Amino acid sequence: MIVLEGVALDIGGRRLLEGIDARVEPGELLAVVGPNGVGKTTLLRAIAGLHPPSAGTIAVGGSEIGKLAPLQRALRVGFVTSDDVLLDALRVRDVVDIGRFAHHRWWEWRERPDDGDAVKEALSAVGMEAFAERLFSTLSSGERQRVWIAMGLAQATPALLLDEPTSHLDLRVAHQILALLRELARAGKTIVCAIHDVNDAAAYAARIALLGDGRLAALDTPDRVLGSDVLEKTYRVTMERVRLASGGLRVFARDA
Repeated sequence: MIVLEGVALDIGGRRLLEGIDARVEPGELLAVVGPNGVGKTTLLRAIAGLHPPSAGTIAVGGSEIGKLAPLQRALRVGFVTSDDVLLDALRVRDVVDIGRFAHHRWWEWRERPDDGDAVKEALSAVGMEAFAERLFSTLSSGERQRVWIAMGLAQATPALLLDEPTSHLDLRVAHQILALLRELARAGKTIVCAIHDVNDAAAYAARIALLGDGRLAALDTPDRVLGSDVLEKTYRVTMERVRLASGGLRVFARDA
């Protein structure tokens, strides 16, 4: 379980978010949406223990994340982002293997059999097993994105945070990744991911957290968030709503 109570986040001396109260249950896929620059990535970094809150507390698995040692944090929550890191000289499997570091003491540098199994399973899950021996530098941006996700899977944490996991991916692969995250949640993993497309969030997430105007504007089921006026107020655009044959609600921007 991930619990945020009265959380405020500052960046560059500016208050970005405040008054954030939220709970993410074990086995839940929560999508975080909102306009660019609203604080989605900063919120994920705070949950991962990488950006201390200015006020309030964040707990993962019953422990305040900021009070845990780095190794303890790494065993509880994985954070997947596509930030540029100089890994071009490594093979794909070596990049994914970085996710296994949290399962070793500092003096244990040799790979164990379970490390190899975890790496293979993670690469298979994102459809990159055939690329295991390729240099990371030879991959396209979409392929690199899948490798980052595989690294997070190999870390094998109860909670997984992902920042725009479908960026750079074509439509088919993007939906494969979101379907994988949904299945992982159904199997018991707690997943929070920032998603750019609100319709993708509605299609796969159990709930949507909408950030806007420095606060948590909504935290509810996809239908209630997409069907509310707060979505239009947050994005400052008029929405056209369409009910699918499956029953789901989707929204599209239209001229006022």
